[in-house]
Amino acid sequence: MGQGSQRRAVYGRAQRLAETARQTLGERRIAVDRVRAGARQLREQQAVAALEEIPVARLNDVTEGRLRVGVLEAAGYGTVGRVHRAEPYDLLRVPGIGRATAAQAKAAAAALAQAALDATAVRIDPDDRTEAATDLVTALYPFVQAGRALPAACEQAAGLAAGLEPLLTTAAPAHSFATWWFTSGRRRSAANDALASLESVLGDAYRNSADEACAQALTDLLRRPGSVDEAWWEFVTRPVEFYTVLGELAETGPVDTSAAEGHMPDELAAQVRTQPLDVTGLKVSLRGYQAFGARYALARRKVVLGDEMGLGKTIQAIATLAHLASDGERHFLVVCPASVLVNWLREIETRSTLAAFRLHGPERVLAHNAWRERGGVAVTTFEGLRHLDHAPGTGAADVPQLAMTVVDEAHYVKNPAAQRAKNVGALVECSDRALYLTGTVMENHVGEFRNLLGQLQPELVAALRDTDQLAGAAAFRRAVAPAYLRRNQQDVLTELPEVVHTDEWAEFSPGDAAVYHDAVLAGNFQAMRRAAYAAPGESAKLDRLAEIVREAAAAGEKVLVFSFYRDVLAAVAHRLTADQGTGPALFGPLSGSTGAAARQDTVDAFTAHGGPAVLLSQIQAGGVGLNLQAASVVILCEPQIKPALEQQAVARAHRMGQTRRVRVHRLLTPDSVDQRLLTLLSRKERLFDAYARRSDAAELSPEALDVADTSLARQIIEEEQQRLASRPERV
Repeated sequence: MGQGSQRRAVYGRAQRLAETARQTLGERRIAVDRVRAGARQLREQQAVAALEEIPVARLNDVTEGRLRVGVLEAAGYGTVGRVHRAEPYDLLRVPGIGRATAAQAKAAAAALAQAALDATAVRIDPDDRTEAATDLVTALYPFVQAGRALPAACEQAAGLAAGLEPLLTTAAPAHSFATWWFTSGRRRSAANDALASLESVLGDAYRNSADEACAQALTDLLRRPGSVDEAWWEFVTRPVEFYTVLGELAETGPVDTSAAEGHMPDELAAQVRTQPLDVTGLKVSLRGYQAFGARYALARRKVVLGDEMGLGKTIQAIATLAHLASDGERHFLVVCPASVLVNWLREIETRSTLAAFRLHGPERVLAHNAWRERGGVAVTTFEGLRHLDHAPGTGAADVPQLAMTVVDEAHYVKNPAAQRAKNVGALVECSDRALYLTGTVMENHVGEFRNLLGQLQPELVAALRDTDQLAGAAAFRRAVAPAYLRRNQQDVLTELPEVVHTDEWAEFSPGDAAVYHDAVLAGNFQAMRRAAYAAPGESAKLDRLAEIVREAAAAGEKVLVFSFYRDVLAAVAHRLTADQGTGPALFGPLSGSTGAAARQDTVDAFTAHGGPAVLLSQIQAGGVGLNLQAASVVILCEPQIKPALEQQAVARAHRMGQTRRVRVHRLLTPDSVDQRLLTLLSRKERLFDAYARRSDAAELSPEALDVADTSLARQIIEEEQQRLASRPERV
């Protein structure tokens, strides 16, 4: 290399860049250690708290009944936690407890404490802001604020440090004139070569803005919230990001890898794990199970992703599209119900760098032309597919080659004879890849599950043997694993707060009872189901609903109210408006006739509202495709015939991002259609658990078939008519 000043300048720039990279990595290590320590402390505290709920009698499970727990309980050691915290000396002071017994009790408590720790997942509760929880939220804050840029910058810093350090060592004689003067010719030659390499590394770093990225990362890692309240506010408003970062950086609790991978065969899971996944086109981080889901869709090409609601099927689909776009693919299509079209457009634009085009409404032709020219993700509805065939300028010949078709709420196309299923099937057939998304693979008939798989991998369905199904869950799971992946909340979202279900029984008022009696005699099933709201002024169900809303408002909580019927929601709105005063704000109702944009605007307003609020919705409209985790109380005005409707409605609130316990209140009337429906609902839930929840199907099983809704209605009407006829008085 030329003059000494030039050598020293190159060496100095490289030294400064290496020091910035080292500082960045050092601060990251400190920040990560802070997160890990905080997670460990909070997890240990939560495990200790769990011990306080375990009665001391459970120590006998460990000691096989050899411990004198009655003596301990009488002395005030009523829980395992009390024994675990006690010093051996304290236990020796209990009459009848000797050294051997005290040691045995402590050992048994320690064993249960370890078991509790192993079973405990870190959960951050904004309503329980302990010092440990606050420390963890504060430690996570800089990572969340920095976003996706921080991991990339730290990776660049690691590369720079690894590349610059040996070169700087070899080029060290160039850092001063005196050292260079007394350096041998051989070392000068090596130093000149190293300086040339340093200059090349510096050029690449400046061209890629690696120096700026490292400097920004260092600033981000040193960032602290202005106050504890600011840190907690960020957590409450962005819990998904906090938990995602936490899962990346720290041990958060028990992880069932097999469950997170859908219990698929080992060889298939290994194949999926080796599938590359380029996330540079994403603006958000993926959780481990989500990355696996995206890899699965890429590796298997045409599949059903049947994750339980609330696990982020949308972001897994977007991650798949982003990977394909990074690999040079240009055109993708999303087909979804009109109710979630706006949400899809928003998710694509805010969570990825992909361009989104709305092939719906009056501007669909212009959007289609722009999509064809520029590439990106076109989003349309099931009904909108017909315009791809008939709209001017958007005929079938104008549809570009699709790298992937994504079908949301894919159970809408479970009937292969329906036109929408045929339209979707034609798209899937001509697409390189296809991804069906549905949290409800099966509703009334297990055969629907098989129909969906048949649209994607007909050769797989054709190869299924009766013996696969008859052999039970595990055999069938292995058979369909190449085309179907399902994970459940309890398996992968260990931080989710609990959901508490309460059945609220309220007797008919005289007016409601009269309406119900007439509806039964007339054989009017729908009137029977909503009779409890027929006389709003004296409705016991409305009274209880109003009480629940008042309690939630007093606690500052938001409430979702679901009913199958618009007139029931109207009665609820009238009651809450009459009772409102200074009560919660009222939003909705959402119904099947509410436009997609209006639905999203209502949900956004409900979520953004600063105080307690109530959102009214028909269960068919609000139970699909909406994220409503701002609410922590769900009220179901009546039981539903399809368990999937109730599960979907609850999953709107109890989903990834929920930080508070979700309370579900189902309003019921004894000795009525409600009670008879509960029996059916219980049976359907068991069926769903036995098959779809476990990625299974068993079409040959007699219990796989369910009576049709019309048959069910006739059966209930007949039973209620017989019951009322056997009573001498009018109910």
